Amino acid sequence: MKQQTAVKKLAIASLLTAVAVVGSLFSFPVLGSRCSPVQHMVNILCAVFLGPWYGLASAFAASLLRNLLGLGTLLAFPGSMVGALVCGLTYAGTRNLGATCVGEVFGTGILGGLAAWPIATLILGQTAAVYGYMGPFLISTIGGSVIAGVVLFALKRSGGLDVMQTVVRR
Repeated sequence: MKQQTAVKKLAIASLLTAVAVVGSLFSFPVLGSRCSPVQHMVNILCAVFLGPWYGLASAFAASLLRNLLGLGTLLAFPGSMVGALVCGLTYAGTRNLGATCVGEVFGTGILGGLAAWPIATLILGQTAAVYGYMGPFLISTIGGSVIAGVVLFALKRSGGLDVMQTVVRR
């Protein structure tokens, strides 16, 4: 039974990773980074359906694929992965959808923005203030968090969220 649950979670994580990669086609440049709101929506969906560790793995896989396909920059790693972990841990601890969305915004926009600075300056050779990537990351993550919030609150209101979470856990 436990193996079936792991296979379901892996399949859903793979599907959400694919959504994040394809969704990165709808990105826009802001101050040296590529803002991809779909990635942040996926981070929150992973947090709610799969938990923090699958969300972190999905964010890593999506960032890697985006970079290999030329759809993102190295800044995708700290931006998506920190946000995925923070919102996943937030949901695991609170089971609160609003707090999970705020966790994604804080994790990506603030912590991920700070974590991007050494990568941007030391590896990519870009010049920016320590807080220079917070703005672009906040723009991207707020958009994705709003989308995820609308989807999840609609699912919760209709009862679909409980059904989906039950199916994943079986």
